[in-house]
Formats: sequence, C-alpha cells, structure tokens
Amino acid sequence: MTKMHAESNNIQDYLKKSEVINYDHKLIVNKCLELEKDMENIENMENIEGMEEKKEISLIRKIYEFVRDDIHHSGYIGAQEVTCTASEVLEFGHGICCAKSHLLAAMLRYFGIPAGFCYQKLCSGQEGIDRKVLHGLNAVYLKDLDRWIRLDARGNKPGVDAQFSLYEEKIAWPVKKERGEEDHPIIFKEPSPTVIEILKKSNSRKEMWEQWDLGLRDLFHD
Repeated sequence: MTKMHAESNNIQDYLKKSEVINYDHKLIVNKCLELEKDMENIENMENIEGMEEKKEISLIRKIYEFVRDDIHHSGYIGAQEVTCTASEVLEFGHGICCAKSHLLAAMLRYFGIPAGFCYQKLCSGQEGIDRKVLHGLNAVYLKDLDRWIRLDARGNKPGVDAQFSLYEEKIAWPVKKERGEEDHPIIFKEPSPTVIEILKKSNSRKEMWEQWDLGLRDLFHD
C-alpha cells in the first residue's frame, strides 16, 4: 500500500461541513441518531476506563457498514440518476463510489470523527477494455490509535470484499502497480472539485461515465 499523508495537519479541516458534506441535513441527522440509538440498545456498554474509545470505533464500524451495505452502488441496481451530496445519496439510497464516500464522511463528521477522501487509479473491470478509471474511498482518523485507516464503502459483490479493519487494510481493490494502477498518496480534506462538478452536471450515469476521465486526469495528471 502507498504511504498516505494528510493534506492538512489541522484535524479540524477533516470535520468541516460543506454543500456536499452537508451533515446538518435533517435526513442525515435523523439517520445518525437512529444508528447511535441502535448501538446503545445492542451494546449497553458499561462505563469503564477506555470504553469511550471502544464505542467510537464501534460507531465508525456501524456507520461504515450502513453506507456499504444499505446504500446501493448505483451500478449494481442500474440506477441512472446521479447523486452527489451526502443527503442526496441517503435520500435516493444509492450512489457511485465517490458519492457514497461523501455520505460516509458526512455521517462520521456529524459525530466529530475526522474523515477524508482518497482516490485510486484502477484498471476497468470490463473484460477486454484497456482503460483506467477513478475510484473514490475514505480515510478516517482513529484518535485512540493516532492514525488514519482507509475504508471503502462502495459495496461488496462476488470478487469484492471490503471490510472494516483496524490493522490489515481490506479495501475493494488493492492496487496492482504492475498494471499501472495507483493510490493517490494524499488524504484530502474535501472531495475533488472536478468529481463534484461531474456528478452535479450529469443528467444520467451514462453521461457521467463519458466525463469520468476528467476526474482521473485532474487527480493523477494522466
């Protein structure tokens, strides 16, 4: 795995609200409170030393698994509408990888958990097509471990098994450098402006894919 580093040394930059990471939206607030309540009902944790840190990690896992499993990848369900903002992804119940990363970051930031954005250059999964594609995922800062871990909430399927893991990274697609794939080394504090523009302007997923190379070129200078 490529050695990652944060774009900003100010952890507060990874907690900010924006038009896209709109964690004050009513839908997001309600879903966050619902997940938090579910955790409290299930775990009923005792108040012992170190439990707050354990609760935070459990909360991160629960939010991650909600976005990964309960929010569909648009391609898996054949959805043509394109979502971008965190609240749109939650409202429609689907998004592509980058859009789902917006929702995961928003829900984590709602709870004061620093979350950033990571990107990969990957080979297209379509057989016989020699094309590189942009993939988006997240990094989350774990204060009790004093480090970042990457989480990939795009959604699993046969051959793709991303998991929450503290010590051994388990993302959807570890890069294969021999095939020209790359991890961008920066943990960005905000999503790529080019990615946001493409998502916002596209009227369909087909239209979005026709412009998707712009995001790849912007981030990897291809």
